[in-house]
This record gives sequence, structure tokens and C-alpha cells, in this order.
Amino acid sequence: MLFVAERPADAGSGPGGTTLHKFDLEKRKLDKVLDKINAFELSANGEKMLYRQEQNWFITSASQPVKPGEGKLKTDEMEVFVDPREEWKQMYRETWRIERDFFYDPNHHGLDLGATAKKYEPYVDALMHRADLNYLFQEMLGELSVGHLYVGGGDVPDPRRVAGGLLGADYKIENGRYRFAKVYNGENWNPQLRAPLTQPGVNVVAGEYLLAVNGRNLAATDNVYQFFEATANKQVVLRVGPNPDGTGSREATVVPVAGDIPLRNLAWVEENRRKVDQVSGGKLAYVYLPDTAQGGYTFFNRYFFSQTDKEGVVVDERFNSGGHSADYIIDYLRKPLMSYWAVRDGEDFRAPFGTIPGPKAMLVNQYSGSGGDLMPWMFRRAGVGPLIGKRTWGGLVGIGGYPTLIDGGSVTAPHFAFYSPEGKWEVENHGVDPDIEIEFDPKAWREGRDLQLEKAVDWLQQELRKKPVKRPQRPPYPNYHNREITSGK
Repeated sequence: MLFVAERPADAGSGPGGTTLHKFDLEKRKLDKVLDKINAFELSANGEKMLYRQEQNWFITSASQPVKPGEGKLKTDEMEVFVDPREEWKQMYRETWRIERDFFYDPNHHGLDLGATAKKYEPYVDALMHRADLNYLFQEMLGELSVGHLYVGGGDVPDPRRVAGGLLGADYKIENGRYRFAKVYNGENWNPQLRAPLTQPGVNVVAGEYLLAVNGRNLAATDNVYQFFEATANKQVVLRVGPNPDGTGSREATVVPVAGDIPLRNLAWVEENRRKVDQVSGGKLAYVYLPDTAQGGYTFFNRYFFSQTDKEGVVVDERFNSGGHSADYIIDYLRKPLMSYWAVRDGEDFRAPFGTIPGPKAMLVNQYSGSGGDLMPWMFRRAGVGPLIGKRTWGGLVGIGGYPTLIDGGSVTAPHFAFYSPEGKWEVENHGVDPDIEIEFDPKAWREGRDLQLEKAVDWLQQELRKKPVKRPQRPPYPNYHNREITSGK
């Protein structure tokens, strides 16, 4: 008998998405056993199975059909006696075992694990809170001198949090009122980028005053965010208008969001794209990569392929939070022009498809790390173009695949490390140096200028002047019926 757990790819991380099947090896038949389970374990002898549905646990026969409610465990009144200090001692020992057994370097960067464990062990008896243990882990594991060594979680109080609502706007105080200084548009067709103030029928614009929230008068002396406590994803009635005294005002029903960082990020990206397009006279594309995981994949596909009519591209991976080895991006960036294709109607197109054959530059900074370190390293190695900005974070020893601690806390043990084809450890604890170093000037930023972005655009424009991108010149159409025919020997 073989048990198979099936979970749809788009099920997400929510509960109840797994279906359990049983395959009879003799009958060669697959039968469904259970729907909407969260966990499943089979006993060693294969006779019993333990499974969870929502918050309930069940133990039933593995060979007989499962009846609804059969074998439910009475867990409502179960209690476990815990001695925190004994748990902390066990986790202290376990943490060093995890580093001993999973760290990529068996020599642990030259650190004597046993001696270091003894050095920090006296502090365990002085701990008064689980957070103290995490602090101790951070201090002692820091001696391994490696990135991606994270500490977190554990049996700590989890207070109930009240989600405040945000309108996706900047405010300024004028005439004793809050006034909208900027309203972020977002993309209201995209659930992840819903902008409360630009929803159909709302249409609040910069310059209007926010006069009241759910009937409560809002003055400049009030904390505007206090008026939106517990309003995330709930309808709120605003009174807005052109005048601080309320004349000409109107009511608008909005649904605040729990966080507006995605709206602000999109506005920044779009502003950069427009700047690059405007300054270059429409010749340069701008592509932002927030990470090298799903976000980077989405942004690259959206922004790169929609701008393949451009002659060059700025690839901005500043603040890149990493993820994976996104070498497919480098593959597209370095593809050479191989051919053109003529069509009867419309412009000729080039192959390989989805390429920009002109000059390219990549923006980097000290907040680009992990996959955001590897991306510029590959960009340079492939000879795509220069790196402009500041040296990257410097973390290319990856993590994954080690046990958690007894109370659900975790420490990572970086266990796969990067080295070059020449046999050199690179990037870790140093980062990737830019070819052209430019500071991110806060003063210039407040004045609306991005010196790193400006340098990239300037460099690309110089390259285009040196080596203009040639437009395709369609040759005369062939005439196969009006030509001299000669015989060959």
C-alpha cells in the first residue's frame, strides 16, 4: 500500500489544501482517502495513520475506509509541563550540534566549536526570557563570520495585534488640517496593488483635505493614523474636500490596506522608468529587480519584454533581497542579435526574440544581497556591462534543510557555498565591487535626483553615441523569375 499526498500548485500555504490518496499495489488502483488535511503520518508497521484536519487530530486504521469523526483525539484539555530553563539548555546544545553537522565547512571557518560553546555556556544560567536565548545565539554564532546565519522564533508571547489601515497617501499639515500631498495610484486591477483612494467612485486627488473619518472630525492636532485603527480591509467613510472649512466637501467610502509599501515601491519604479525614458529620448529601457525569486521573475518578465523596442537598458537591482540563482535573466541580457524577419505589414522583428541588443548597465548597492550578490557577479562575468553604485552586501553561503529547535525556534546553518570556476571562494563577506562607484546622496535624493541612476543613463548614452544601434535595413525583395540562368560545370 502506498499513500500519496496531493496539493495543487496554487493552493498556497493556507490550511486544508491537501488530498490523501491510497494506491493498492496488488490491484493497481488509486482511491481517495481524505480531503483537506494539514498533516499526515503513517505508523512504522503501516497499520495506523495520524492526520490533522483544521485543529483536530485523528488516529485511524490505515487499511480501512475512514469514517467521519472516527478516532478523534481529545486535545482540548491536554497540557504539557515545560521547564523553560531546561529547554534553553537543551536548545543551546542542539544549536551547536546543528552547526557541527550542517555547516558547509567542516572546519567551521577555523572556529573551534567546542571551545566556543564552553565560552558562552555560563550565560545560559543567567537567561530570564526566551528572547535572551535568541540574543545569546546571535552573539555566539556571529563568531562563524558568515552571512545567512539567522536566529528567530521560539516559545515567546504572541500578543494580539490590531491591523491599522492605510490610504496609500502622503500628508502635509496646512490650515489646521491634514491635506493629501501625494496619492499613490497603484494598479486597481491587481489585488496586490490596490490603491484605496483611486478606486472607482472614490477619486481623491492630491490637494484635497481629509476632514473626517467615520464621522469623526480630524484636525491637525490629531494623530491621523489613530483614526484608522482596526480598519484594514474594512469599509471606512471619509469626508474630503477642497477647503479646510468643509465647504464643497463630499463623502467617499474607501477600503484601507494593511500596508502601502507595494504602492510606494511601484511609484518609485514607474518614476524611474519615466525618467530614463524621458532623459534618453525614448532610447533606454529601465527594469527593476526587487529580488531573485518570484518578485524578480515577475518584474523582469513585465518590464523587460515590454521594452524590447529600446536600444539599451538600465537593470536596477538595488535593494535586491535575493532568493535564487536567477541566471535566466543573464541569459536574456546577453543574447546576441542573430537575424531579422520581414513581414508584409508592420515592423520587422529580430531573433532571438525578446532581446535588447544595445548597451546595458546594472545598478547595485549595499542592500543587494544573496541572489542579489550573485546577479551582478554573473552580469560582470558574462561581460554584459558595467556595475554602477556601491559594493553589494556579500552573502553567498546558502541555507535550507536543517532541524528546528524543540520549541519551534530556529537557527540556520549555511550549508552550500559559492566559489568560482577558477576555484576561488568569492563574494561571501565582501560583496561585488562596482565598476563605477557612485554614492547614493541623501541630499540629492531629497531634491528629486538619483545620482546612481543618472550615471547609468549617462554611461549608456555615451555608449550609444560611440556605437549606435543599427536599425534593420531590409534588402530588396528577391526576384526569382527575372534573372540570368547560367549552367555550371
